[in-house]
Amino acid sequence: MAVKSHVDANYRFIAAYQEINVRIAQRQQALTLYVMLTVSLLAAIVALKPSAGSNTLPIEWLVLGFSVASICLVFLNVMAERAIANLRRFLYELEKLDSANESLPSYHADPEWTLVANKARRFHLFAAAVLVAGGNAIGMGATIAIYPERIAAYPVIIWVNLSVALISIIALLIIPRWSFRTT
Repeated sequence: MAVKSHVDANYRFIAAYQEINVRIAQRQQALTLYVMLTVSLLAAIVALKPSAGSNTLPIEWLVLGFSVASICLVFLNVMAERAIANLRRFLYELEKLDSANESLPSYHADPEWTLVANKARRFHLFAAAVLVAGGNAIGMGATIAIYPERIAAYPVIIWVNLSVALISIIALLIIPRWSFRTT
């Protein structure tokens, strides 16, 4: 009796879908991580508020954490989007095996389903862009209000943070260009 040495397409399909679900969970965890980092930075800025006559804390270094968190969120979203798009391409090929997409509903091989899925997934990136805008605005606002002398001495910190925040927001909004599309 011969033993099969290949994995059936159904098992490959299931495995790819499980991997997509893991990548989607990672995207959600990236949002949670960003919020946690931003709130922690904000708490540290408020907690380190200078006492009377003491203004020697290097707060400008802590403020750069908002930029680091923003750009990391972008990188994590790009990584997840590219992985999901690659897996969806693989599922597309599996759905087309033996022309199955012509007789069965095909989520990845039918452009109607793909376009709707991509439109729905954009809301995750909109949420991320709003979080970056809000997190940076709140962080910079608190820093300027609590440490006006330090920020006046190092205005480049504000410009760096604003620039990185703007770049991060734009990058998050163009990530959908890498989404899977049927050909």
